[in-house]
Amino acid sequence: MSNTLLETAKQVILIEAHAVTQLAEQLDQGFIDACGLIQNCTGKVVLIGMGKSGHIGNKIAATFASTGTPAFAVHPGEAGHGDLGMIEQNDVAICISYSGESDEIMTLVPVIKRLGVSIISMTGNQNSSIGQISDVHLNVGVEKEACPHNLAPTSSTTVALAMGDALAVSILTNKGFSPDDFARSHPSGALGRRLLTFVHNIMKTGDEIPMVSADTKLLDALLVMSQKALGMVLITDNNHLEGIFTDGDLRRVLETHSDIQSLRIKEVMVPNCKTILADKPAMAAVQIMDEFNLNSLPVVDENNQVLGAINTHTLMQAKII
Repeated sequence: MSNTLLETAKQVILIEAHAVTQLAEQLDQGFIDACGLIQNCTGKVVLIGMGKSGHIGNKIAATFASTGTPAFAVHPGEAGHGDLGMIEQNDVAICISYSGESDEIMTLVPVIKRLGVSIISMTGNQNSSIGQISDVHLNVGVEKEACPHNLAPTSSTTVALAMGDALAVSILTNKGFSPDDFARSHPSGALGRRLLTFVHNIMKTGDEIPMVSADTKLLDALLVMSQKALGMVLITDNNHLEGIFTDGDLRRVLETHSDIQSLRIKEVMVPNCKTILADKPAMAAVQIMDEFNLNSLPVVDENNQVLGAINTHTLMQAKII
């Protein structure tokens, strides 16, 4: 039984993968025209689909909205009972119906057309009623459904979803939609947090910064480093950064010096250390620390004045890493 289940699953995936590959091969001028209508839309993109196509429409609308194209989905049944008022003249409608003959959608199309709303159709038949009345037709036809009876929408819904993703990603690329733009639509997500959190939002400041002067004895500097618990101590002169000393540096000192009682921090500090500006994204700090295998990083201004400090634990607490 388990072998049969696995074989069936593989067949489903291969059939749907083949359908998506065919979709890529059959893209034509209609796709470019659809992108133009959507990108030039001054209102919202309205997805309309019945049944499984409606679920696909919801996902496509969500993808558009999160990638800089305002969009929402309308249930055609509800639209016929008042929700059609959501659609306005400067909108663009995308109607999804594999047969192209959905009664619920065809009831709405004349009203949508009278509003002057452009219609993009996704059907498996350009000569269908919805295909013919639309301004742009996108062919989402498939050779067969993955369902063994060729009945349940499987390959066809996968292809419609892929077409929606292709539209959304092509448009965001053409518009120069950036990761920062994406983050603004996802402030509560992990990606948004990483892209919208800056160094100054999470750095330790004031008395939390472990700082000593260059003439401080190493043992006293280690006490400061231990008290502040950032795994480093910054060596400064009137708040100007001169160097850094970290837990890793301490191990190296112990390996090379038999007597550390008389050592001063300036003798063992690392001058010209890596730093980061406070207005940089926190992810920039992660990149620097990864590239140079660092656990701690001083935060400075353009004049190398110390403003704060961060370490790996700081980034973990802020859920940046």
